[in-house]
Amino acid sequence: MTTGRPALGWLRQPENLQRLARAVLLLFFVWLAGRFWHPYYGFTRFIQLDESDAAVMLPELRDAPIYVYHYAGGYDGAAYAQLAARPAARGPELAHALDSLPYRARRILLSWTAHVLAWGDPVRAVQIYAGLNLAGWGALAWLLAKIFPPQNWRNFTAWAGLLFSAGVLHSVRLALTDLAAFALLAAAVWSAEAGRRNRPVALLAAAGLVRETALLGAVGLWRGSWRDDWRGNIFRLVLAAVPLGLWLLYLKANSGPVGQGLGNFNWPVLGWVEKLAASVAQLRAEPDTWLALTTLLAFGAITVQFAYLLLRREPGNPWWRLGAVYDVLLLSLGTAVWAGHPGAATRILLPLALAFNVLAVRRRAGPAWLLAGNATVFAGVLALWQVPQDAHELAAGRTSAGACVVRTDNRWQGVEHGRNRAWAWCAQAGGLEIDCWPRRADAVKVQVEVRGITPRQLEIRHAGQLLWQGEIGAKLQTISLPAFPLENGRGQLELASPADPVPEGAEAGARQLGFAVYGVRVD
Repeated sequence: MTTGRPALGWLRQPENLQRLARAVLLLFFVWLAGRFWHPYYGFTRFIQLDESDAAVMLPELRDAPIYVYHYAGGYDGAAYAQLAARPAARGPELAHALDSLPYRARRILLSWTAHVLAWGDPVRAVQIYAGLNLAGWGALAWLLAKIFPPQNWRNFTAWAGLLFSAGVLHSVRLALTDLAAFALLAAAVWSAEAGRRNRPVALLAAAGLVRETALLGAVGLWRGSWRDDWRGNIFRLVLAAVPLGLWLLYLKANSGPVGQGLGNFNWPVLGWVEKLAASVAQLRAEPDTWLALTTLLAFGAITVQFAYLLLRREPGNPWWRLGAVYDVLLLSLGTAVWAGHPGAATRILLPLALAFNVLAVRRRAGPAWLLAGNATVFAGVLALWQVPQDAHELAAGRTSAGACVVRTDNRWQGVEHGRNRAWAWCAQAGGLEIDCWPRRADAVKVQVEVRGITPRQLEIRHAGQLLWQGEIGAKLQTISLPAFPLENGRGQLELASPADPVPEGAEAGARQLGFAVYGVRVD
C-alpha cells in the first residue's frame, strides 16, 4: 500500500522532476536522430549530397556506401565530408569536387577530427564526419546543464530551447559546423566567467577553426573593463586568431586565394526586412503551412532575442557583450543567409540565442520573453522529423562481415512500406540490384519472398544463369536460391514471368501488376 510513496516524494522535488524531464528530452533526441541511421549508409543521410555532388566527388568515395539524394538538394556538409577524406585541402581532384575549395576549407577542424578518428581511411572518415554532430549535441547538452542547472522552469526552458533550437538541429540534420563552433564558443565564455586563464583562449581558437565567425565571441573573454586591461584583451584576441590565420595562409599557398564570403552581408537591416516580408508572404504561398509557420516563428524568436539584448544593456557582463556583437552581425546579414526554411541565420546567430537565455534566466525574465525567444524549437524538431527514403530500396542489413542493400531497378513500381516489411510490384520483368560493402568477390545466398497477382510462372537468373524456376501463387512464398558470386561486392538478380500483367483495378490508368517481392535476405 505504501510502495509508491517514496517514488512520488522523489518526483515532488523540483530538481528531480527537472532531471526526469531532461532525460525524456534526451531520449526524444536519440529517437529523432537515430531514425536516420541506416545499416548500409550509416549516418551519411545527414550529409546532404545530391547527384550533382556525386558526379564530381573524390574517386575514392564514388563507390562507397554514402547516401545520395536523387534530386537537386546538395548542401555544404557534402564539402566538409570530402575534406574529411583529404584534410590537406589541396589537389585538383578535391578542387574539382568542391564548389570552392579555399572557401569551404576554412572550417577544417571537424574534418581533421573525423580523419584522425578514421586513422586516415577516407570512407570511414566521411562516415564518422556524418555523425560527429551527434557527439557534439551530447557534449552541448552536458555543457548547457552546467550553465542552466536543473533548478527551475527558466533553466529548463533555456536548456531545452537551445538544444532543440533550429540552429542546433539543422546543424545536425545537414552535418554542418555550426553546432561544434557554438559549443566550443559557449565553453570558452563559460570558462572565462569561471576565472580560467588559458582554457578560454584555447577553446575560442578551436572554435575559430570550426567556423571563423566564432572569433567574434572574443568579446566574452574580456577581463575587467576594456581600458583597464586593453593590452591583455588584444593579446588574447590575437592569440585565439593565430591558428585560423596560419591555416588561411596555408590555404592561400596551396589552394589559392581564400574567399571572404562578403556576399553573405548587406546594408544594415535590409536583410532582416526582406526576411520579414518573405516569411509573412510564405504563409499564403507555401503549400506546406507548417513549414512556413515554423519559419516565421523562428524569425520572430531571433527578433525577440535581438530586442531583449537591446533593451537590457549591460556592457560589463560578458554574456551581454557576446549577444551584442551578434546583434550587430544580425543587422548586417544578407539575403542568402536569411533565405530558406528557416534560413542559415538560425545557425549563425546561435551565440545570440545563448546570450539571450543566460541573461533572461539570471534576470528572472517573464515566461513571455523566454517562450517567445525559444520559439525556434518548432523549426528545429521539424528538421529531424522526416527521414529521407530511397524509393527503390527494398531491403538492407548489416552483420559482422559487412553491410548490404537491395534495390529495385526502374522496371518496378515504387517500393511500398507496411508496418514490418517493404515490397514492390513488377509487371513482367525486373532486376534486383545487390550492393555489399566491403567490396569483395564473395559468394552469397539469397532468400526472396514472392507472390503473384494471379498464379504464374517465375524465373530468377543471375548473369544469365537460371537459379530458380517454378510457379508462384497469390500467397507469399519463400524461395532459397543457390549461392552465386558477386563481382566487387555487386550483383543483379533478374526476375521474369511469361504471364501477362493484370490491371490493379478497373479505373483508367491502373497499375499493371504481375508479381511482387516482399522481402530479400542476403547471407
